[in-house]
Amino acid sequence: MAEITASLVKELREKTGAGMMDCKKALGEVAGDLEKAIDWLRTKGLSAAAKKAGRVAAEGLVGVVANGTRGAVIEVNAETDFVGRNDLFQKFVGDAAKLALDNGGDLAKVAATPYPGTGRDVQGELTHLIATIGENMSLRRAGMLSVSDGVVASYMHNKVATDLGKIGVLVALESTGDKAKLEALAKQLAMHVASANPQSLTVAELDKALVERERAVLSEKAGQSGKAADIVAKMVEGGIRKFHQEVVLLEQAFIMDGKTKVSKVVDDAAKQVGAPVRLAGYLRFGLGEGIEKKSEDFAAEVAAQLKK
Repeated sequence: MAEITASLVKELREKTGAGMMDCKKALGEVAGDLEKAIDWLRTKGLSAAAKKAGRVAAEGLVGVVANGTRGAVIEVNAETDFVGRNDLFQKFVGDAAKLALDNGGDLAKVAATPYPGTGRDVQGELTHLIATIGENMSLRRAGMLSVSDGVVASYMHNKVATDLGKIGVLVALESTGDKAKLEALAKQLAMHVASANPQSLTVAELDKALVERERAVLSEKAGQSGKAADIVAKMVEGGIRKFHQEVVLLEQAFIMDGKTKVSKVVDDAAKQVGAPVRLAGYLRFGLGEGIEKKSEDFAAEVAAQLKK
């Protein structure tokens, strides 16, 4: 019997796309013979996932979970919106969000964590789900927020089930004040984040490349005005301040009244909760954002299938 080494398990996993625990079990069933293990996985329907791995997965679900001073968010992608309504997929994403909370939002750790009641890790369970449902799926990203004292609240936009949907948000407020009032404020701020989609919490944290690109556009437009150089410089700086108000969370106008700065809303909350409040952070996961989706002509797709 061949020794079932980690490298052998890895090779089988790469060849079949099956989960690590499934690969290990397959090799054990066939005394370590790689080719027989491939066939064993095929008979169980677990290697079918490899055939789907090249297809674009830009749909799926975002899952959130918040518990007192901690919260986590995860995105699991699939090929079609239809899968987001599948009970098995919804359960998987909900469970994955809880495991993300347990693992500090570390996606690699989540993938390697045992999935409850299956004998597989999370990645292996996802591979099993791919074979069951028949679509490519992937664990895309995860994150976590925590505070030492205060609250972390969640909000789900375009919800399809409890804590599952298309835009998941976490907001963390640090404060020793009234927790119920903090929770209510954090929920409102999470709704604001879902709607306004800020690019950073503070001006200092804003991507400098993004600012320079905006500055270049403003300089070009202001330069065409024919005004004196000092006036042009003031026009550019005014434009940058307006840009900050559009994309920086603490500089944005709060959606609840459309005029008060978020920073002032947070400062003013001290009177309501009985202690100073600090907006410690936020996370916003929009489903499929940044994924390039294939757009194929249907007739061309049929023709391509006929050539196979």
